Order: sequence, then C-alpha cells, then structure tokens
Amino acid sequence: MISELQEAYTTAVEKASQSTVNVSSAARLVGPPFGPWPRRGFGSGVVLDAQGHILTNAHVVEDSDRILVTLRDGRTLRGIVVGGDEETDIAVVRVDAAGLAPAVFADSDRLKVGQPVLAIGNPLGFAGDPTVTSGVVSALRRSLRLGNGGGLQVIQTDAAVNPGNSGGPLVDLEGRVVALTSAMIPFAKGIGFAIPINTALAVAREILDHGGVSRPWLGLVGYDVDRRVAHYYGLSSARGIFVIELTAGGPAEAAGVQVGDVVAALGGKPVAGLSDLVEGLLEKKIGDIVELEVERGGARRTVRATLGSRPY
Repeated sequence: MISELQEAYTTAVEKASQSTVNVSSAARLVGPPFGPWPRRGFGSGVVLDAQGHILTNAHVVEDSDRILVTLRDGRTLRGIVVGGDEETDIAVVRVDAAGLAPAVFADSDRLKVGQPVLAIGNPLGFAGDPTVTSGVVSALRRSLRLGNGGGLQVIQTDAAVNPGNSGGPLVDLEGRVVALTSAMIPFAKGIGFAIPINTALAVAREILDHGGVSRPWLGLVGYDVDRRVAHYYGLSSARGIFVIELTAGGPAEAAGVQVGDVVAALGGKPVAGLSDLVEGLLEKKIGDIVELEVERGGARRTVRATLGSRPY
C-alpha cells in the first residue's frame, strides 16, 4: 500500500512537471541616487495549449518590460502578455515554441476537503526542476475580498506556498491541475490559496477570444452576512450580502435595491456571500435580466435587474 501511494505521488509530479514553467519578469524603475535600476520578479506558470499559451497569475507579469519563460527542458523564451485580469489574478502569456506539453485539467467543482494535493512551482526563483510540496485541500469556497467590493472564491490548502509559486499548478494525485496557486498570508503557517482551475480557464478563454475580460455588473457594494451582522441589524437570516453602497443609476439601484437590503438569491440560487454573487455573475452576460431576491424589513421580495458593463 505504501509503495502504491509513493508511486501515485511520484507519477503525478512527473506528469504535472512536464507542463510547469518558470516565469520571470523585469521592469526598470528610477532608484536614486544611482539612477534607473532593474526590478525583477519571478513566478510559475502552466502550459495551456500546444500553441504556446501559458497560464499564470496577473500579478506575476503586470507592469513588466520583459518576460522570460523557462521550460522544463531548459529552453528560455521571450514571453508576450496576451492579456490579464486583475480581479481574478489570471493572465495568459504566449511563447513561440514547439513541442510543448499542455497540462491536463480536472474539474475543480469536484474537489473535496481533505483531498491530497501537490503544489508545483519555482519558489524563491530557484533554478532547475520545479519544487514540490504536498498537503490537502483545507477548505473550499474561501472568499478573498477585493477592493471593489467583490469577492474571489479560492481554495485553501496547507501545501507550502512561497513567493515564486504564484501561477504554478495545484494538482491532484492523477497529475491533473485543479487550481493555480496565487496567494499566501504573511506570518501565517500552513495557509495558502489557489484559484480554482474552472475559474482560471474561463477567464483564459475570455482573454484569448477578446484580449481581456468584460464581465456583467450590478453596481452594488456589500459584505457577507454572518450571525453577528444578522443580530446587530435584526436580520432574519445569517446568510447573504448586506448592501452598503449602490452606484447611482446602476443596475441594482434601477431595479429597486436599497442600501440596507440583504441580497439572498441570484436567479433562484441562494447567495451565501459575495463570492457566490461574483461566481453567479460570471455565468451571465452583459444585458441579461436577472432576478434578485432581497430581504428588507424582515420581508422577502424579488426584483429584476438588467446587467450592465462595469465602468472601471
């Protein structure tokens, strides 16, 4: 049994490593008193297809003057950013290369808490073969808050994640990519986050088709309702989004949503928090009419909003 488990781990690593790359970047800044000096960054990436597209994190390549992609066979190639999406921290880089080994992708919606996973990447920019760390899926559907009031659903893992792992794959024991490692909390031990691969692939398709991501927009800002919030405001439910701000003339305001409302459902699907709303909107298109179930004064009502295009 132990030998079978070892074989599963090593086979998964070998399979996934073939499609894992190093992504390094450089930009020039002014640094007195010595004048311009190079700023360098490093991260990881995953081969998306045989056409030379590399999937990585947006923060790995943003504001870079030069990008270099190092393949498993040692080739170092110039990379060109096809496009990126700051909100999901996903970017696509293209290299001119033959013989690439595209990754095999799993369905991240089928992940389970406690499932073994492996993080593969180039932590701290170490040269040579990718580094491997192991752990489990610690939690699903964690929400990382975004500055615009949204939330990004991520996977939490205890597999060691360090600077340089960003953009690298989180894989299952079949060597299939289930997520892209993206963030770690400084000073916290055993807590790393990864973007579900279903989300990453959907964004990558938008980038490849349109050069960027244009997502539907409601024009509301809020925060997740929990027991404390529900008790303080006298809400009947401890789930949903408490609306604290509305964009004047935006879709939500035009539909009749008010500050202090709790958004409880989108299109008939319950909304537990911001990440559910963001995920639900990703399935919609600009111009779609959606039904929002909101709680106001202890009563539930349904309003219809026409989704707009985010103005920022």
